[in-house]
Amino acid sequence: MVLKGISPLISPSLLKILAEMGHGDEIVLADAHFPSHSICGPNVPVVRADGISASALLAAIIPLFELDTYGETPVMMMEVVPGDTADPEVEISFKASLAAGYTGEILKIERFAFYERVKQKAFAVVVTGETR
Repeated sequence: MVLKGISPLISPSLLKILAEMGHGDEIVLADAHFPSHSICGPNVPVVRADGISASALLAAIIPLFELDTYGETPVMMMEVVPGDTADPEVEISFKASLAAGYTGEILKIERFAFYERVKQKAFAVVVTGETR
């Protein structure tokens, strides 16, 4: 059977993960430098999406995926580390990618608190080609 309407940016392994997720599960769309294997345990799948920006992948996922709005803010990102220069285009492109399915706020989480959250709550991590 051939599926229609699914972006070619979504790999079969990512599509399987999205189908397996349920209430309260969290997926991480990480940049290319995120230490996914050292943070996540062996039971957390890590999917590669090399060459694909996080915002492009997010835009492809949003039409297929119902965000869980019953708990905390359903969209989070690691806040800029003090001393680093923030690229405002990253958040702008995320919000544009989310527009079809979510227009609320994006919760910013301190770097090491974000790592801990991923360690505790991530259903899966997708390492994108994002380098910004």
